[in-house]
Amino acid sequence: MKTTRLLVALFLALPFIYSCKKEQKNSPVHMYLTDVPTLYDSVKIHVKKIEVNIFHDSTTWIPINTKDTVVNLLDLQDGVTMLIAQGVVPQGILKEVRFILGDDNYVVVNGTSHPLQAPSAAASGLKIKIDKPLNEVFNAFIFDFDASQSITDENGIYRLDPVIILTP
Repeated sequence: MKTTRLLVALFLALPFIYSCKKEQKNSPVHMYLTDVPTLYDSVKIHVKKIEVNIFHDSTTWIPINTKDTVVNLLDLQDGVTMLIAQGVVPQGILKEVRFILGDDNYVVVNGTSHPLQAPSAAASGLKIKIDKPLNEVFNAFIFDFDASQSITDENGIYRLDPVIILTP
């Protein structure tokens, strides 16, 4: 009789035990932006949102709290960084980060403002491979948006082909 009661109690506790093991841990993440020096007067990039891909499923993008803002990359030189997004995501391996840019991107050259054409930046975004395990306490990522290598001048038409590097 005691064995039967024990088996019934164990059977009733199994869903609880299973759900406890299945509970997903979360990790805080902070995304910073910086830039290396360049010869432009100003380089303004419109960051609309940032998303992350955890594990290996490239179809699932998790949005991170991002302030929709226009950033002058030249204000982020010589070790200056700017927090552009932060949030809590499932713990695991951060595979990729995706920057979604808006339409307000431009460069100022010799006092003249030129729009920056960024064809895929608004639709599919700019993807940066990370492949780093996240921990439970703190995860900070500093992205160097290299303005000097990201902008090309094609007969007066300025094109943005972003070069973004994760700094150590």
